[in-house]
Amino acid sequence: MNTQYSQKVLDHFMHPRNLGILELADVKATEGSPACGDQVSLYLKVNPKTMVIEDISFQSYGCASNIATASIITEMAKGKTLDEAEKITWKESADALGGLPAVKMHCSVLAVDTLKSAIKKYKIEHHLIEKEKFSKDLILKELRSVVYPNVGEDIVSLKMVKYLSFDKGVVTIDLDVPSFDPMRDNIAEEVREHLGKFPEIKDIKLTM
Repeated sequence: MNTQYSQKVLDHFMHPRNLGILELADVKATEGSPACGDQVSLYLKVNPKTMVIEDISFQSYGCASNIATASIITEMAKGKTLDEAEKITWKESADALGGLPAVKMHCSVLAVDTLKSAIKKYKIEHHLIEKEKFSKDLILKELRSVVYPNVGEDIVSLKMVKYLSFDKGVVTIDLDVPSFDPMRDNIAEEVREHLGKFPEIKDIKLTM
C-alpha cells in the first residue's frame, strides 16, 4: 500500500497548529482510542452570541496522518459558526492536506467526527438541540463514518452493510467484504471502534 505523505501532511505533522489544551474551553470532545491506535481531543471556545468558533485546539495520539488531520481541522473550523464548521467533510480535510494514503483516510474521518461531536455536545449543553435517543438508526448513522478507503465512500452508501440489528445491548452486523479484500481487517476495526463508544452497546457480533 502507498503510505507516502504529501508535503502538507508532513508540515502539519512536524509543525502542528493549535496544539495543546485550550484553557477555559467551552466544550471538549474526544473520539477514538489509544488501544486502537488513534485518538483525537478537540477544545472549542465559542462566542455565545454569534456561535462563531473563536478559538480551537487539539491533542492527538497516533500517527502522522492523525496529527496532521487534527491540525488542519482546527484551521478549517476556526472563525466559522458552529453550523458552518459542522458541514466540513472528511474529504475536504484530506484534500486540504494534499491527499492521504488510502489506509490513512480514517484519520480524516476521526478528526471530522471529533469536531462534529464537540459541536453537538456544545449545542446539547446550551439547549440548542435535544440529545438524540439511542436506536438502530443512530447505529446506522454512525456506520456512515466508516469509510472504505480505496473508494472514498462510507460502507452504508456502498451497500456493504447487509444486515443490522440491535437487541438487548447486542449489535449484530453482516458486512459484504470479500475474504481476499486487503481492507477487510481495517473495516472491521473501524466498525468496532465507532460503535464501542456507545455505553448502550454491550457486545458487537460482526460477520463478513
